[in-house]
Amino acid sequence: MRDKRWKCFKSAALISILFGAVITVVVMAGVSIPAHAYDLEKKVREYTLENGLRVLVVERHFSPTVSLYIRYKVGAVDENDDQTGTAHLLEHMLFKGTKTIGALDWEREEPILEKIRGIIKAIDRESMKGDRADREKLETLQQHLSSLQAEARRLFKENEIDSLYTENGGLDMNAFTGYDQTTYFVNLPSNKIELWARIESDRMVNPVFRDFYAERNVVIEERRQTVGSNPSRQLMEDFLATAFMVHPYRRPILGWESGMRFLDIDAVRKFVTTYHGPDNTVIAVAGDVNTDEVMRIIRKYFGSIPKHDTPPRHILTESTQTGERRINLTSDANPELIIGYHKPTLPTFDDYVFDLIDMILSRGRTSRLHASLVEKQQIAAEVATANGFPAARYPNLFVFFATPRHPHTNGECEKAVYEEIDRLRNEPVPEEEIRKAKNQLKADFLRRLDSNSGLASMLSYYESIAGDYRYINNYLASIEKISAGDIIKAVNTYFTAENRTVAHLVTKSIPSLRSAEDKEE
Repeated sequence: MRDKRWKCFKSAALISILFGAVITVVVMAGVSIPAHAYDLEKKVREYTLENGLRVLVVERHFSPTVSLYIRYKVGAVDENDDQTGTAHLLEHMLFKGTKTIGALDWEREEPILEKIRGIIKAIDRESMKGDRADREKLETLQQHLSSLQAEARRLFKENEIDSLYTENGGLDMNAFTGYDQTTYFVNLPSNKIELWARIESDRMVNPVFRDFYAERNVVIEERRQTVGSNPSRQLMEDFLATAFMVHPYRRPILGWESGMRFLDIDAVRKFVTTYHGPDNTVIAVAGDVNTDEVMRIIRKYFGSIPKHDTPPRHILTESTQTGERRINLTSDANPELIIGYHKPTLPTFDDYVFDLIDMILSRGRTSRLHASLVEKQQIAAEVATANGFPAARYPNLFVFFATPRHPHTNGECEKAVYEEIDRLRNEPVPEEEIRKAKNQLKADFLRRLDSNSGLASMLSYYESIAGDYRYINNYLASIEKISAGDIIKAVNTYFTAENRTVAHLVTKSIPSLRSAEDKEE
């Protein structure tokens, strides 16, 4: 990630809360607020180029700016087990320029980079021998590599993509890698769309992997700093690796360090040529633009790029969980608790139901978990839930997070969470509470639509994950159909002990937790 932060990527459900669909009135705290109808199908112009590139354009003439999103339908789930971290490293590499962007003398630079490629592979082959590696040989190779890298750096301008955007009024330029997607976005003055198209089309076709060896070390160090020294993130990794036994959601987006050390430059190149083609890409444009002019520019720069014929993925399917899984991570850190239940993803009706359950349980200070664990019992400092964790392309989890308030324990918080689940299971949620939660979803939707960036993000996300941005058109209509009975049915189906994974971060000075049998609901 460009901002060097580890992220838990929100589910389709959580993003659905923000993005919503067509509504006309919002009722909050008993006050009716009129809202203009926003029919996306009437506003969005959609195109598919001959090479398979999907483009969505919305004209919004509020300010002379435009938000531009490119989503590649590829992420950490598409990596090989022995090359985890490939998608994230590739995101870093695609900011290193192209054969023209950043290149001062490509004809001289290219053969040097090829020599560097050979040296890196030789270093890796020798390093893989571990204790049997020839240290003298490695030192010689490293010296040769350093010399070639110094020579290559004199032939390119660093960070030229960043500079081009910044010098032309670009704001909020960023990129991130998730399990399901890789995303690049920027906000620009609306008269700079051609600059954007020139940069991004060239980045799609002619990326140059400058400083590969150094950048690989950067992401390894990033992992050490953001995960290795952070017990909360270690707990999250252990939790996912326990909840998912075979599905790639079990692997961290940054990758396992043992695999990251030997990420192969040729494998990363193959990854980009396989998955970063126009037929596996969605572009969304929202702002002060003329649609015909936007499409003229996009066809000019992207239309001639050959499709990659992205192959179908064979992703291992997670078997039905038939018994509780439980792990402890011992650390000097304060206790933390994670509880997760397997569930289906969008566009199933149950996923909508869990969006509403998420809102009822933990959104806001009056939500059930906050009111019970934080305010009334005062056993938790923080409590939250998330639907569709850690991503949304495949079946995922509904997750509870809690941080006990000293001197209370994970066990107390876990018991209290189960009590709230039983409350959902046994007592129909009052209609007034359901209505409040639905209205909160609507209010969040309106706030998100205020920005070009939010709209472009929404369109590109659902076009990529759901296969059609129109998923959002019926979102709130589907939410409106949910009844108290639907909530009870979903809780009884999925919130079961045998479908549960529990992770505890245990402070070293605190004795081990009692057995799972002692803490059954």
